[in-house]
Amino acid sequence: MYSDKVMENFAHPKNAGVLENANAVGLVGNAACGDILKIYLYIEDDIIKDVRFETFGCAAAIASSSMATEMVKGKTIDEALALKNEDIITALEGLPPQKIHCSVLAEEAIAKAVDDYRRRQKEKND
Repeated sequence: MYSDKVMENFAHPKNAGVLENANAVGLVGNAACGDILKIYLYIEDDIIKDVRFETFGCAAAIASSSMATEMVKGKTIDEALALKNEDIITALEGLPPQKIHCSVLAEEAIAKAVDDYRRRQKEKND
């Protein structure tokens, strides 16, 4: 049912936990399945220097969160925003159709975190 990549990222998630010095946070959830993803970013000079996540959900939600954090670490904000759920699915070597929404949560959480970062920067500069 799940690829080896999904199982690896589920069993041994990368970047799991809280990022204490985060300057951007994105929280999303899916009411239909109950999955919740909170992503923390530390951004410096528009580069994502560090990233962590907390996910309450199934194996696909945890694996998607893990893979997404690996894919945006070290990237610019614009590169992170260009990451689409299809990219996460490809990196995980596929997800079952009923689990595609898990990769969408990861994409949405990154976008919310970047929005949060931009809001905080605007407030700081106003």
